[in-house]
Amino acid sequence: MFSSVKGFEGQQYSALKSQCQQSGRLFEDPLFPTTDASLFYQGNRIGQVHWKRPQELCEDPHLFVDGISAHDLHQGQLGNCWFVAACSSLASRESLWQKVIPDWKEQEWDGEKPQAYAGIFHFRFWRFGEWVDVVIDDRLPTLDGNLVYCHSNDKNEFWSALVEKAYAKLYGCYEALDGGNTADALVDFTGGVSEPMDLDEGQFATDEAARNELFERVLKVHNRGGLISCSIRATTSADMEARLSCGLVKGHAYGVTDVRKARLGHGLLAYFKSEKLSMIRMRNPWGEREWNGPWSDSSEEWQKVSKSEREKLGVTVEDDGEFWMNFEDFCKYFTDLILCRLINTSYLSIHKTWEEAVMHGSWTHHNDPRRSRAGGCINQKETYLLNPQYVFDVTKAEDEVLICLQQRDRRVQTSEGKGQNLAIGFDIHRVELNRKYRMHVNQQKVGSSIYINSRCVFLRQDLKEGRYVIIPTTFDPGMQEDFLLRLFTDNPADCRELTLDEPPQTCWSGLCGYPQLVTQVHVVAADGLQAQDSDGEKDCFEAAKLFAVRQATVHPAQDKTDRTKASDPYVIIRCEGEKVRSPVFKDTCSPQFDVKGLFYRKKAKEGVLIEIWNHNIIKDSFLGQVSLKADPNDQQLQHTVHLRDRGNQQSNDLPGTLTIRLLTSDVLTNI
Repeated sequence: MFSSVKGFEGQQYSALKSQCQQSGRLFEDPLFPTTDASLFYQGNRIGQVHWKRPQELCEDPHLFVDGISAHDLHQGQLGNCWFVAACSSLASRESLWQKVIPDWKEQEWDGEKPQAYAGIFHFRFWRFGEWVDVVIDDRLPTLDGNLVYCHSNDKNEFWSALVEKAYAKLYGCYEALDGGNTADALVDFTGGVSEPMDLDEGQFATDEAARNELFERVLKVHNRGGLISCSIRATTSADMEARLSCGLVKGHAYGVTDVRKARLGHGLLAYFKSEKLSMIRMRNPWGEREWNGPWSDSSEEWQKVSKSEREKLGVTVEDDGEFWMNFEDFCKYFTDLILCRLINTSYLSIHKTWEEAVMHGSWTHHNDPRRSRAGGCINQKETYLLNPQYVFDVTKAEDEVLICLQQRDRRVQTSEGKGQNLAIGFDIHRVELNRKYRMHVNQQKVGSSIYINSRCVFLRQDLKEGRYVIIPTTFDPGMQEDFLLRLFTDNPADCRELTLDEPPQTCWSGLCGYPQLVTQVHVVAADGLQAQDSDGEKDCFEAAKLFAVRQATVHPAQDKTDRTKASDPYVIIRCEGEKVRSPVFKDTCSPQFDVKGLFYRKKAKEGVLIEIWNHNIIKDSFLGQVSLKADPNDQQLQHTVHLRDRGNQQSNDLPGTLTIRLLTSDVLTNI
């Protein structure tokens, strides 16, 4: 997990701590001094701040008192409920907080070894594709002897204040954390992928089936160690942190600390009844102000649940900011949900594992427009395809693909007036099965993310077998920034950037020739193919009848031919020694191939050969072929032609027709 941890700003915790212990001095961080510059970027607005070490605030300081929990966190004089809510979720996951707070036993104050204390701590965060180790001293900002920012219930517990300081250092100063996105903090704590969900748009409050499906997804993310946050959207500035009559607060991030199915009833009867209630538990970072509706701490609904079940759920009647809601009410009141998945890439796991591809790229401007890589979104027709392009393969019949695009966090540039994120997004295009060079015309767009000025944009998409190109863009052209593209698939996707516009000229080009034409072959569909069984035995009568019926304009959907009389066809496109093969289409005499191949041709007269084969158990059998010249002067883009036999029998028609679209150009960058 941390084989490539990088010291933030080059600072190495072990070396710095050793130096302090040998010199007998407590660490003072020169990169994050005890000045207003570490607190504010717009000037001091809270008064005279005094920086104090924990032992100056209490007699017996500790990182943790009685372990770590969501109740350890209370938001201070900073609008960073998004960060505190994420910390609340983190506190409930031991395996995760131990990664953010490494070597916590070694970092803990030890009364028996006071000489080990050096006033230095370190914490780890995931930042733009790598884990960084942030070193801090333990001088904390105070007013009137109390911590200004995040603090714990226990006066002598300091893990939350120290993690917050390390995070503030990462982003430049404490004020840089004022207002933010919980999704970003969840990713920084885990290296996971955050999926934001609009609960209003999904109509989960009114659609029971959709709500039940969502709950199962939320439960799965929780059970597999993910982090979850939620909020109620504020539509005006007056709405920010406005308290509703139900006790919830608008424009305020809540950390989800548990997701359960609660068993209703008492005694043995409860175990035989199938009735369970979908429940979710949240925590207000303020440590107070809870939901007061059904299933709140002291509501009468808890009488429907046995005492043992209440104890299992950890129900307490305290105004500690933590409360339960049933999922239906949750979807009714909350508008935004963030699921941060820990993407499992371990081959040893019993749960679903993913193949991950990570690509670093940049939107850049160049004096030569053809070399610019900042073309803006698809609305920018002249420049869109100048953006970086990444090709990947889906090798299953259908695969769920997760894509996350992240830009560098501009929060660190807030003091320079450049703290606003760019509006970013991406499109997915289905391309030729053998494309190796950049796209020059738009192809079939099969998916698109939203465009938003957030740090990350996420999309979940089901894709059919084939080759695809992702085009990450800024919304406006000419914007420059680095980005990180993460792709998760079930099977290896061989994701890579397309950098060349056309085949390169080499020292062998003069001898072996260089392509003069480029041809895109799109095999759309076949109709009335010869029916064969899995052994390759032909049913000529059925094939002839089927072909005749289809030629008589009977729609394919009306054909009721027995499935056992169909074939398992696939297509092979051949051109100058290169070939493209489609997937096998099961049990059909009228496959909708929708398969493309791209060929750079040195011999204009050789043309293109398209073969149809039937997949069999022992040996595949030939169903027919078509030969086309693919001349750039051919104005007819779509052809529907009869299948022919091979060799000396080439003049003979075979059952079936093939619909093909051909596009040929003598300019290699026209397709």
